[in-house]
Amino acid sequence: MVRTETPVVDRSFMVPEFELPGVDGKSHRLEDVRGENGLLIIFMCNHCPYVKAVEDRILRDVRDLKELGIGTAAIMSNDPTDYPEDSFENLRARWEEKAYPMPYLFDETQEVAKRFGAVCTPDFFGFNASGYLQYRGRLDESRKEPVTGAKRELFEGMKQVAQTGQGPEEQIPSMGCSIKWKDDG
Repeated sequence: MVRTETPVVDRSFMVPEFELPGVDGKSHRLEDVRGENGLLIIFMCNHCPYVKAVEDRILRDVRDLKELGIGTAAIMSNDPTDYPEDSFENLRARWEEKAYPMPYLFDETQEVAKRFGAVCTPDFFGFNASGYLQYRGRLDESRKEPVTGAKRELFEGMKQVAQTGQGPEEQIPSMGCSIKWKDDG
């Protein structure tokens, strides 16, 4: 697994339109998942050890952010050919098992990940109500091993976005497995 870090937040980046199938059997568009105070898009997958290590904390933060008017969608963009754990069926099973509080979307063509500039799992994109990127940092300082008393950086950053429309000035990049791109040929 190649470890990759996210780039610095680009506050001029506006959330791209998308429409993807969800494991719930519905098609989801940007407008379906946007909250009144902002939007969090999480590129994640089932097989990544970084995601597995923080999954429960991600779900906790998504639930808490919903109360602040932040809508969320998880998007899986890996090529599942070499990673069967990331197949549509296995995504659905995980979504049901963990009772995900957000849609889990399948980006089979990987076009949505490319439009966002996603690089790893997990990769967090936090947008304000106007659709501008305000958060591109990490979940917390724990990385793969929990740290007692770790500051909830994603939650606090998105709470600030919900309240002010602006993300924190200082953000530490997220780290995870690189997205598994399809062979070009």
